[in-house]
Amino acid sequence: MSTLLLEVERQAALLPPDDRAKLAEFLLESLQEQIPTEIQQAWDQEIARRVSAFEAGEVLTIPAQDVFNEAKRLVQ
Repeated sequence: MSTLLLEVERQAALLPPDDRAKLAEFLLESLQEQIPTEIQQAWDQEIARRVSAFEAGEVLTIPAQDVFNEAKRLVQ
């Protein structure tokens, strides 16, 4: 392990939990590949379509507790 990495780890450990979480998020995002613009735009459109359908009441929703209860039932 490089000296720089050891120093960064030491400094990061001194940060408050919220700052460490932000740093972790930044580091994880920096490892992800950049999504091509056309794919990101398609996802943005799909998200907008689903939100609109939900807000218009066009989507059948199931309360989370019902989903959890059914999952427990299936596992038992």
